[in-house]
Amino acid sequence: MSAAKKWRDLSVEELKETYLTLSKDLFHIKNEVKYMQKIEQLHKLKSIKKDRARVLTVLREKAQVKEI
Repeated sequence: MSAAKKWRDLSVEELKETYLTLSKDLFHIKNEVKYMQKIEQLHKLKSIKKDRARVLTVLREKAQVKEI
């Protein structure tokens, strides 16, 4: 199963909501690492960034399908 498979099953609205949630999570984790010197969640940064990129990719794919 591809990494983006679970994202392709969601609607556009759900994908946008997921993207916003991931962006907020990324922002909060970056702030904790930078200002509070917490490194417990540092490993989550990479996975959140990848998930955001996957969500954007699926959104672009769906937008291209609508244009055709």
